[in-house]
Amino acid sequence: MKKNILIIEDETRIRFLLRDYFLKEGFNIIEASDGDEGINYFINNKIDLVILDIMMPKVDGITVLETIRKVSAVPVILLTAKGQEEDKLFGYEMGADDYMTKPFSPKVLIAKVKALLKRTSEETFSSLKEYDGLTINKLSHEVKINNEVINLSPKEFELLSYLADNEGIALSRDTILDNVWGLDYYGDLRTVDTNIKRLREKLGGKASYIITVRGSGYRFEAKK
Repeated sequence: MKKNILIIEDETRIRFLLRDYFLKEGFNIIEASDGDEGINYFINNKIDLVILDIMMPKVDGITVLETIRKVSAVPVILLTAKGQEEDKLFGYEMGADDYMTKPFSPKVLIAKVKALLKRTSEETFSSLKEYDGLTINKLSHEVKINNEVINLSPKEFELLSYLADNEGIALSRDTILDNVWGLDYYGDLRTVDTNIKRLREKLGGKASYIITVRGSGYRFEAKK
């Protein structure tokens, strides 16, 4: 399936140039000439990657990036005439995945896009665990049971993810405490038991995936 690239760039010449290059590479292209238009297109289309100019009329690129990051982890490459280190650092801090300073090589940009899409695809695959009626999505920090999202606390999500990552392995309470709460946590082992109990209650019929290992700790066991 072709990937959808959203190009948000107010300079027509650059936008058309990029469109032509990406079309030749087999991508679907959606164009926006300002930030407002870009946000609208992003909301109403399935976008796989965004190429975003920073300096634009109406709504600037950083504001667009902030808006995108509130709802999506889609890869974003920033384009700008600014080349100072502080500008690049600010872009990364706001959630950009990569950065290109004008003038740039369209071929290099395409290479960056392909690398980002490949990495994102691999991360999505490894970050999504699906069992019989139970789905754990590390990218969105969501757990679903029969396609219904269940409300877990951040620590409960970390606990379930850690157990699932070590499926079939008996994990001691000490090991769980160190890896989920951290080596500098000074609580006792009952913290693990208390959170396992709450997690099981929220998992309902899927609570049986978390097995108590007598005299040791817990093990995650489920049929995919």
